[in-house]
Amino acid sequence: MFLNTSAKAVLMAATISLSASVALAQEQPTPPAPAQNLPAIIVTPAQTRDLVDRVVATGTVMAVEEVQIQPQVEGLQIKSLEADVGDTIAADAVVARLNEDTLVLQRSQLVANRAKAEAALAQYQAQVVEAEASLSDAQRQFDRATRLVSSGSVSTAQKEQAETALASATARVETARQAITVADADIKVVDSQIADIDLRLARTEVKSPVAGTISVRNARIGAIASGAGQPLFTVIRDGQIELVADVPENDILRLQPGQKAAISVAGRAEPLSGSVRLVSPVIDPVTRLGSVHIALDDDAAARSGMYGNAAIIVTETKGIALPLSAITTEGGKTTVRKVSDGSVQMVEIRIGIQDGAYVEVTEGLDEGDKVVAKAGVFVRDGDRINPVEETSSVSN
Repeated sequence: MFLNTSAKAVLMAATISLSASVALAQEQPTPPAPAQNLPAIIVTPAQTRDLVDRVVATGTVMAVEEVQIQPQVEGLQIKSLEADVGDTIAADAVVARLNEDTLVLQRSQLVANRAKAEAALAQYQAQVVEAEASLSDAQRQFDRATRLVSSGSVSTAQKEQAETALASATARVETARQAITVADADIKVVDSQIADIDLRLARTEVKSPVAGTISVRNARIGAIASGAGQPLFTVIRDGQIELVADVPENDILRLQPGQKAAISVAGRAEPLSGSVRLVSPVIDPVTRLGSVHIALDDDAAARSGMYGNAAIIVTETKGIALPLSAITTEGGKTTVRKVSDGSVQMVEIRIGIQDGAYVEVTEGLDEGDKVVAKAGVFVRDGDRINPVEETSSVSN
């Protein structure tokens, strides 16, 4: 087929236009590829804060010391009660009185016996005077017979009679003196018996040996008081109470007397203050728990028998800290994911005390260093991220 002249011209013009378009396209630069989208990860800074190391324990409020009041006189009836549960009493205060009629009668009998013993003593003393007078007379008769027997005025038999009379008089004096000694002893026995009755009469007033608050009263009017049964009263000495709490064996070695504690009990919004009074030296082999006794500063703010829990302050410090969620512990190593210029780096750290949701960082980070806030986020060492500051409204 042959083209005419006009058709050839049109074809040539199209060819020239296409060639120019291709050349122009080759001269223009290739547009850059779109930037890669980086994951947005929440980070948190390492900040200096006040940290408190605490040991938390739970237990029951109890009396520091309970004193039991027992009657010191057996077999007497309780006549009256002078105190009741909840009363605050002083030392040597009368809490009950026992019937003393029997003891008063016994004392009257002993007083009569003493009067009888004193009369016998007076009689023996008179007998001693009489016997001593007879002894003096017998001594004179013997001395006279001894002088006269040498001159023959008195026979030997008379002298021997005088000697026998002297020996008899001497024996009577000794017997009378011994009777006085016995009478003195009898009076002392009666006096000791009267003193015993007086002591028992004094003890019919049942007294508290210490000051404190009465927590239990078992005494009843008309009952027979006995020291072998239940105590008449139980007193919380000086009203002092404490929280006896159980602590795991791995924490009890960190506790020592004098450490401060905050105690929470039912019915109070504000915690009570106290301090460790005693740490048990033994651990229960079954429960693996040891007891710690925490004395309350305000004994009137709680009641014996209440359930309570305590936060015992072991150490207070100020240092760099991170949220517990930012730390990973595995294989004996503690690490965080430090973020620098958008790059993640695994850093090993050393930690100190834990205060609630925060942990002290003693080595491995400086203040202001940023780390991934959630250790569970799947980022690896060397990953590039878009760090986002931690706020209350943002989460991973």
